[in-house]
Amino acid sequence: MSDEGLSRRSVLRGAAVTAVAGVAGFAVAATSEAADDTGAATAANGYGAEEETGQRLAALADIPAGGGLILDGPRVVLTRVESGGVAAFSATCTHQGCTVSSIEDGLIVCPCHLSRFDLATGAPVSGPAASPLPPVAVEVRGEDVFII
Repeated sequence: MSDEGLSRRSVLRGAAVTAVAGVAGFAVAATSEAADDTGAATAANGYGAEEETGQRLAALADIPAGGGLILDGPRVVLTRVESGGVAAFSATCTHQGCTVSSIEDGLIVCPCHLSRFDLATGAPVSGPAASPLPPVAVEVRGEDVFII
């Protein structure tokens, strides 16, 4: 081989190695952030709610029919669908991890990039979020809602 400098093949190999290393580094960083949650329950997107099983979340009367309640402590959105049932989702937007801030016109709204999610399913309705809000398992016991 001569000393004419880098060949096209060498440059392409270097670029491929760099791309693979970047993806591997991202994957390691993402999994190490999720592992730092020391026992917290996390959803598939790594932004899941961090709460204890059996924790009382709210009184059923505090969740308006056809609306919802956003809880700061456990980062959970509780909603009441028209049938009267209660649904719960992580309050962390699946787009870039912002906390949803309001419920407007029957939709859960993220203030950062205006993603909007369905009240009953947590599915994205508009905005940049492509994934639904992760569900949180809850149960109504008497007049209160608990995480299960």
